[in-house]
Formats: sequence, structure tokens, C-alpha cells
Amino acid sequence: MRFIHTADWHLGRLFHGQHLTEDQAYVLDQLHAVVKASGAEAVVISGDIYDRAVPPTEAVALLNETLDRLLLEDKVKVIMTAGNHDSAERLGFASKLLEAQGLFVRGNLTANLKPVVLADEFGPVYFQPFTYAEPALVRAVFDRADIADFDAAMGCVVQQGLQNLPANCRKVAVAHAFIAGSSETESERPLSVGGSSNVSASHFRPFNYTALGHLHNPQQAGAENIRYAGSLLKYSFDEAGQEKGVYIVDLDAAGRVAVEKVNLQPQKDVCRVRGYFDDILHKRELYPATDAYMSIELLDTQAILDIRGQLEKIYPNLMQVERPNINAGGQLQAGKADYRSKSETELFADFFRQMTAEELTAEQQAIFEKNLDELLAEQREVKA
Repeated sequence: MRFIHTADWHLGRLFHGQHLTEDQAYVLDQLHAVVKASGAEAVVISGDIYDRAVPPTEAVALLNETLDRLLLEDKVKVIMTAGNHDSAERLGFASKLLEAQGLFVRGNLTANLKPVVLADEFGPVYFQPFTYAEPALVRAVFDRADIADFDAAMGCVVQQGLQNLPANCRKVAVAHAFIAGSSETESERPLSVGGSSNVSASHFRPFNYTALGHLHNPQQAGAENIRYAGSLLKYSFDEAGQEKGVYIVDLDAAGRVAVEKVNLQPQKDVCRVRGYFDDILHKRELYPATDAYMSIELLDTQAILDIRGQLEKIYPNLMQVERPNINAGGQLQAGKADYRSKSETELFADFFRQMTAEELTAEQQAIFEKNLDELLAEQREVKA
């Protein structure tokens, strides 16, 4: 069986205030071309279909158009699960009715982890989708008071899912999780503010292939057959050097897997450059003009008039200009903290220190993290 593994579409995403719906539609057109050219029988989307629980109308329209084309024009089955950015309830609406059309959606976590069974010339293939679920939800659904973290929660749902599969069958897991040791980027929302969200790759060893979502960098996760497809587009300047795409996965009669990555070309790339203002402004052989979404880090220490106005003539989609060598008053600065790399807890601790001239205590940190986790769960409509 041949299927496409993709994830982390984040429809409705804003990038430095720029709506990306047109950019997302551009690469989804390429996805259709890949589906047609490959002869795939199914498309697997491993969570974070939307960027937020209540997506904008244009994002809903784009998903509707994309699914219409996949199901009605490309004649493939689609399996998709909710990620931590999605509203499980909204995504799973009318899911039982849609199965008759070949669309299999797993939104809310239930105790009955029913697989999606597709067949090829060698027999059935069991796709077991594991919708994103926090430990509190897994505890409630499976009445398991002993589950304390994401690793135990994933272990529980995987074992429950395996019980619904025949012995020695060909099987594919679909999950949205952070596998320990994997490479993160700036644009991913942490699954847990307090405590660890790490999950062991060992939970997925019984499967012939595991189609993962959550991390935006395409990569293996503990084994060649356990993979993140990565995000549809580059959603942060931290991802500028990455190649985004989808995986074409072939599963043979014995359950052996072959994986091919197909890159998708964005309408506008995401790039970052670093240098001196005069060089960037005039040396086109070193700094070619482009309509890419740009981040520029200037090394100059002196004041410069109308930086953006001059640079936007070369880079019309200039998103940010960083000046690490001067502070807001224009004085030379030896060092500067990069707040983009800090967690919510670290940012709050900095704010607390500035407001009170005191350090955040362990008890205060625990209260902050508990409340932030509850707020994020409420936004995802996860009932603890």
C-alpha cells in the first residue's frame, strides 16, 4: 500500500501579522499533484490541521476545498487526527457520517480506539489514529489514576489501540506527540508548560510505520520507520534552512516500509540574512533581491535613518529587522538576550523580576505553570 504522510498544516496561521492562507493554498495544490502522480491510496494528516481552536473562515474554506479535491477528484481516503492546536470537538463534527465518503477523522479521545482498515492486493492494513490527548484526559477516559505524564498517557492509549488490532497484521500508527530527543523549532507550541511532555519512541515499535505530527522539522524519531513529516510551510525564521514536504510511504506484503520525501516549494520562501547595512543595501551579488519573507540582522553599531524604508525596496516582504549590537537608546550593547528562545515560564520570571525586583519562587512558578496549562487546555477545549 502506498500512502502520503503529512502533518502540521496550521491553516489560518499568521506570520508576523501576514495571513498565510494564499501561501498554504499554493503548496496544497502541489500536494494534489503529488497524490495524483504517486498513485497513493490514502493521505494521512497527523494533527494540527488548523492553527487554533476557532479558525478563521478562510481557513475552514481552504480545508473544505482541499478535502473535496482529495476525496472527490483524487479518489483517495483521508485519515486525520486532532493536534494540540485543533479543537477536537469541532474537527470531529459529523465524523461518522463522513466515513462513508472516505474521510476518517479522530477528534475526541474515546475508550473505543477503532482502527481505520484499508486494503490493497495483499490484504488489510490497519491505521490506528491516536488523537492528541493530555494526561488528565487519558486518566478520565480510561479510568487510570496512575497516569502522571505524557509518556504514561501515550503508553496507555497505544496499548489500548493495539488490543483492537489482529495479531501479526500490517499496522500504521498516527500520533501527535513530542518524541524524546527530536529537534524542535521556534514555531511549535509546547505541549506542557510545567513538567515534561516527552514521549518514548519505544511505544511505537510494534507498528510497521508511525506517522507523527507536532514537530515542524521533518525527521526520524528513534527509528527509520517512526517519522515527523514536518509542517506544511516554514512558520518561523528558525526554520529558514529546512526543506518542507511530505513523505510517500510504501508498505509491502510483509510490512516492510520504504519512504521517499517529496519537497514542496513555497510561493514565498522564509529567509534570514546577517550583515552590515551598506553591504545588504548595495551588494546584490551577496544579498540578492527577493520577495521572500525576510528577517535581517544588522551588525552596525551606529544609528541608521529609515532602515525599513530603504530595505523594503529590495525586500518587499521584510518582516523583522534585528539590531543586536545596540539598545533602544542607540548605545553599543555587549550582549542581548534572545527572548524568542525562552519559554513562557522564563519570560514570566523575567517580567516578575522587573516588576518586583525579586526572583520567582518555586511555589510561584508552579502556580503560574498550572494556570497557564489550564488556560491552554481551555483554549483547546480539553476537559481535565
